[in-house]
Amino acid sequence: MKYDIAIIGAGPAGMMASIRAGELGAKVLLIEKNKRPGLKLLTTGGGRCNITNAIYDPKEMAAKYGANGKFLISALNKFGAKEVVDFFNNHGIFTKLEKANQIFPESDRSTEVLNCLIDAVKSNGGKIITESVVRQIISTGNHIEKIILTSGEEIEAKNYIIATGGRSYPGTGSTGDAYSWLNKLGHTIINPRPALSPIIVKEHLVKKLEGLSLSDIVLSLYDDNKKIASVTGDIVFTSNGISGPAAHDLSRKIIGTEKLSLKIDFLPEYTIESLDEHLRDIFTRHGTKLFRNSLDGLVPPKLQYLLTDVLSISPDKTTSVINKEERKSLVNFLKNLNLKIQSVGGFDKAIITAGGVALNEINPKNMQSKIIDNLFLGGEILDLDGPSGGYNLQICWSTGYVAGEGAIQ
Repeated sequence: MKYDIAIIGAGPAGMMASIRAGELGAKVLLIEKNKRPGLKLLTTGGGRCNITNAIYDPKEMAAKYGANGKFLISALNKFGAKEVVDFFNNHGIFTKLEKANQIFPESDRSTEVLNCLIDAVKSNGGKIITESVVRQIISTGNHIEKIILTSGEEIEAKNYIIATGGRSYPGTGSTGDAYSWLNKLGHTIINPRPALSPIIVKEHLVKKLEGLSLSDIVLSLYDDNKKIASVTGDIVFTSNGISGPAAHDLSRKIIGTEKLSLKIDFLPEYTIESLDEHLRDIFTRHGTKLFRNSLDGLVPPKLQYLLTDVLSISPDKTTSVINKEERKSLVNFLKNLNLKIQSVGGFDKAIITAGGVALNEINPKNMQSKIIDNLFLGGEILDLDGPSGGYNLQICWSTGYVAGEGAIQ
């Protein structure tokens, strides 16, 4: 059977492409290598599925993706965050707004989102085949002729969409298979790298903070003594570094680690001067307290314990006799903890993949390849990535929708 469109990859971009193409009357086949579609979608938002972010202006949303964000403006104008929310609301999934404009399903269940997409694919005439692995894409000149599966089955379509994702969370099937296919077809692949990943540091002191979660912390990235990026948000200490949304967002900026370091401001609401004054006031008013329990209410207990270990202040010293130099060392630790970066977590830890198909080889208005005339692309396979907070799923929804629409023309 020959299809109008064959889509490789039944993740969020592939399913949205199938839904849109099906709405417009196309006969669509969706090819998935796993036993079921959308396995990676189930992991998003901590299993709750952060559908998108409530930024409804396309230019403002595009700016969140950095220099490559301009590529998305056309797609966001067609199917932006508002349209995504409307889509799910119209399919019976009600949404809610949380911190930092993040939009989640009211149920907090990613399975509900996935089931909605699968139902929408099928109700619009799309066919999904699972446990179907692509072995080869056969092309002649600048035209794809057919897809050959490892089973030997040959699939022919008028147009093809590749939406296989990147290399993050390989256990969900995102193993980067399409990079080699696309390279053979003539596309340039910008070096894929882990993004939205934990940051691993060289200092062992973080082990003593393992499991500590903190909100509204400022993380700054330095190359030698030059600040190159800064983010504010929530962090979680791990056995060998820092995870959480703020660390994940900063990890997108880390390319090469030889001279990079990370500075943590635990108390951004204070300046260095105001924190010094505040500590002096605490130590004066509670002069009989021991240093080890003098910072209750200012920093969490686990961080207090670390301070007594790493600073040259005896934990049994009464605060009334803490001198200026000791107080200065305490302020410096809380405002400028400097950690040397060893690496970022690998693809098995990364939420998304940065890099991918070069955007100058794709038409942003319909996601059509400029190299292969009947090929369209969508989702994480593209050289597009955004911060945490629903932005990366928005890439999938927008580019998938536009690819599905473009591929029927």
